[in-house]
Amino acid sequence: MRKIIAIGESVLDTMFVDAKPIKSFVGGRIACAAASLGSLGLPTTMLSECTTDAVGDIIMNYLSSHGVDTSLVDRYPDGATPFSAIFPKGSGKQIVNYGSYPKTRFDIVWPRIDENDIVLFGSLYAIDVPQRKRLYDLLKYAVERRAILIYLPGFQHGISFRLTKVMPHLLENLEISDIVIAHEQDIHDIFPGEAGDEAYHGHIEFYCRNYVHLTRSLGMIMYSRELELPAETPATENLLGWQAGLTAGIIAQLLQRDITRDALRTLDAATWREILLQARNMAEKAAASPENCL
Repeated sequence: MRKIIAIGESVLDTMFVDAKPIKSFVGGRIACAAASLGSLGLPTTMLSECTTDAVGDIIMNYLSSHGVDTSLVDRYPDGATPFSAIFPKGSGKQIVNYGSYPKTRFDIVWPRIDENDIVLFGSLYAIDVPQRKRLYDLLKYAVERRAILIYLPGFQHGISFRLTKVMPHLLENLEISDIVIAHEQDIHDIFPGEAGDEAYHGHIEFYCRNYVHLTRSLGMIMYSRELELPAETPATENLLGWQAGLTAGIIAQLLQRDITRDALRTLDAATWREILLQARNMAEKAAASPENCL
C-alpha cells in the first residue's frame, strides 16, 4: 500500500485575547494535514523534531490520536519544543515564537520510501539552514525512489529572516516537486509585488506545472490547466485548518484514484477539477474542527 511521509514543524500555537490565553492547538499545515490523513486510515508517518517536554507530548499525542506514526520523530532531551503566542493586532495578528533546538537538527532515521509514495514538505522548515541539509538529502532520496513530492512553500507570517538568503533553497524545492500548493499571501511574501499568474509564469512554471494557487477568497486556480474554481462560501477565518484539509484532500484523492507520479504529468483539467472539488469538501470540514483536521 502506498504511504504518506509528512515532513514539517512540531509547534504548539496559543491564541491570546486581552492578554489571556483562550485556545491552544497544534499548528503547522503539514502536521494538521497529517492528522487528517491518519484519521482517514491512510498510512501516514510524521518526520519532525520536538523536545521530550510537556509541549512535545501534547503534539505527539495529537498526531498519535489521529492515527499518525510518530516513531521517527526526533525527541531531543535538551531544549524546548517550539511554541507560538498569537495576539490580535488591528485586522491581523502578531506572532511571537519561542523554543530552542540542539546543535544537531533533524536527527532522524530515514523511513522506507517506495515508488509513488507521497512526501509532503514545506514551510520555513524546508528552507531554514539548521536542518536544511539533512532534510534536502532525504528529499533527494525520495526523488530517486520516484515518490510524489508535494511542496507547501508558505511560511508562518511574523517570522523574520532574509528571503534572499533562503531563495536558492526555495527554488531547489520547486525543482524537485511534483505538486506545489500556495496561498496568495504566501506568493506575496515570497515574490513581493507579483500576482499569482505572474509568480507562476515567472518562477514556478519552469520547475513545476502542477501548481494550485489559492486566492484570498479561497478560490482555486491551476494556470497550467486553465482551471479556476471560485469560492462557493465566504472565506473561513481558520486558514490553517482549511489549507491543511485541502492538502490532505488532494493527497487522499491521489491515492483513491491511484494516480501515479508518471500519470501526474498528463493529468487533464477535468480530473484535476474533480480532485480539487473533493479536496475542498475536506478543507471545509477541517476548518470547522477545533483540531484543524478531520
